[in-house]
Order: sequence, then C-alpha cells, then structure tokens
Amino acid sequence: MSNQAIIRFEKVTKQYDEDPPVLNDVSFEMERGRFYTLLGPSGCGKTTILRLIAGLIEPTSGKIYIDGKLVNDVPANKRQVNTVFQDYALFPHLNVFENVAFGLRIKKLKKEEIKQKVREALRFVNLEGYENREIKEMSGGQRQRVAIARAIVNEPEVLLLDEPLSALDLKLRTEMQYELRELQQRLGITFVFVTHDQEEALAMSDEIFVLNNGVIQQRGTPTDIYDEPINRFVANFIGESNILKGRMIQDYLVEFAGKQFTCVDGGFNPNETVEIVIRPEDLEITPPEKGKIQVKVDSQLFRGVHYEICCYDQQGTEWIIHTTKKVNVGDDIGLYFEPEAIHVMRIGETEEEFDARLEAYHEQGVANEG
Repeated sequence: MSNQAIIRFEKVTKQYDEDPPVLNDVSFEMERGRFYTLLGPSGCGKTTILRLIAGLIEPTSGKIYIDGKLVNDVPANKRQVNTVFQDYALFPHLNVFENVAFGLRIKKLKKEEIKQKVREALRFVNLEGYENREIKEMSGGQRQRVAIARAIVNEPEVLLLDEPLSALDLKLRTEMQYELRELQQRLGITFVFVTHDQEEALAMSDEIFVLNNGVIQQRGTPTDIYDEPINRFVANFIGESNILKGRMIQDYLVEFAGKQFTCVDGGFNPNETVEIVIRPEDLEITPPEKGKIQVKVDSQLFRGVHYEICCYDQQGTEWIIHTTKKVNVGDDIGLYFEPEAIHVMRIGETEEEFDARLEAYHEQGVANEG
C-alpha cells in the first residue's frame, strides 16, 4: 500500500442475505489529506462504503485497511474515524459546549484539557463564543458546524460526511460547500463526503468516485470526470450531455449525425461502433450555413445564467445547447464545435479497460516514432 494511503479497500463485497450485492468486489485507495466524494444515485453503494470505513457494518468478503492496518474486526469506537450524519445527531438537551465535549468526557479527559480542545474545535468552525448557546437556538448551518466540531475534536485521521448538506436550503448549502472545503484544507485530514448532488461533488472534491449498482464506474478529478466520462452512465450523471451513436472511421476521425468530423481520440478499431459525448456548453450557435450541424429550435428555457435550447437535426436527433444567446422557437440555426469538444467512448468499456487501451495506444505511438 502507498505510504500516503490512509484508506484501502481490497476486493470488498457487501451483501445482505440472498439479495444482489450492495457493493461488489470494490478496490481503491484514498490518500491522506485529500477531499474525496462518493457520488451516485440512491442505492449505488456510496453510503455502504462510508459505513464500512466507519466500522458500522462488516464486509461480506474482502479487506479494509486504515492507515496500513487491517480493520475488518476492529470496532467503530477503536477506529481513528468520525462521522457527521445527515441529521447531525446532536443532543437537544445539551448546549453547544457539552455537545462538542461529549466524546472527550467519555474518554475521561481532564476538565481543562476538554475546555481547551472544545474551544479550539469551535474556533475551527467559526463558532467561538457560542459555547453556552442551546442547540434549539442554532440555525441549520450552525448545527452542522457543531456536528463537525464534535467530530474533529477527537482528532480523527478521517472525517466521514453522510450527505450533511441535504437538509439545508440552496443558498446556505452553497455557503457551506465553501466552508467545508476551507475547513478540510485547514485541518489537513482526509474527508470522505457522500452526496447524490453532482454540482456539489464537482465544486468541493479533490477526487470523485462515481458509483452505480455497487461498482465504481469511474474515479478522477472533477475535471477528468466531467471532460472524459468513461461511459454513458457517467456522462449522463455528471452534468448534461448530448450522447449520440457514432462510428470511429480511424484515429482522429469519427462519424455521427450523418457526417464525418475530426476529433482528438484514438486507439479504437477501424469502423468500431462508439458513443459520442458533446457537452451543451461546447456548442456554439451560428447561421445555418456556418454550422457543422444544422438544426431547428424546438424549445427554449431561461435558466438564470444561460438559455437551455432544445433542437432537432434532420435525422431527428435531439441536441441540447447552453448559451447566453437567445433564439426563437422554429428558427433554423447551425451548431459549431471544436474537435476537442468531441469525446468518444467505447461502448461498455470499464475504467480499467480504458486505462489499458490508452496505455497500449501510447506505447504503439512511441514505437512508431522510434
């Protein structure tokens, strides 16, 4: 295991009775001091990973390591891990100080040491001076910060956050995204954050794990995940996409929508059936004769920062455009896009197969140059 790895899963499966596995043969490493997000729809396995790390459930098979030590049989209270739950799980009959101090009192630390640690934790979450405030008097964002303070006061190696922003309104949720990211950077510990909100994941993470049906579909930086989705599921789940059937004529030349286009992808078989992804914001509206594709505007919605325009080409294929330009329903327009905007996906390819294909393609190119 890497010296920097704080968490490692090795072929971990979690299954209940005879039901299909909730998590199926999952392996990964998480480095110390980074912000990880587990992203996916309900039932994909993301919360199961969190609970396995926390020790709240045991794997059916496989091995889990924390800081290099096998922890399959280590109980939750013996792990250097703390969890912030969706409902915060604060004690309503205790004030802020006593909520944060609860775990320290269980450890039977001295009174002065508890006072010092609690005040330091509250300072980290910008709640200095709130020690005597009752929980019922706190706003949603303040309660969340109390829950985080209670978690970090125990100085965990890993902080687990199970959709802690989901109960907040949109404005407060956005503010707390910035605060959480800043807090993680100040603390320098590993955050593992669970969400189904794509924008939240893109905004906060060093690295994202996209899960579906108990399997990690793709992992990478927010930019990697957004710009280079591995398959249709990831492309659809992360942002909006135009996904079309196509055919890879040869390296750097692809056919879709009845035409051939230069692209930047290679390593496919000649004439292989593929899927094409073009993000709505990468489409530029032009006069029909200047566009690479000609379409007719079917509908237009104002989304606040851009218009979302739905169009259809001559083959009946739907195109979604995000633009600041306003058009009229029924207009004939052209769509222009750069070769870099075309992302080609091999149908059914896993992330491991994708990496192996790119490596083989690169090695072949080096050999040809030699």
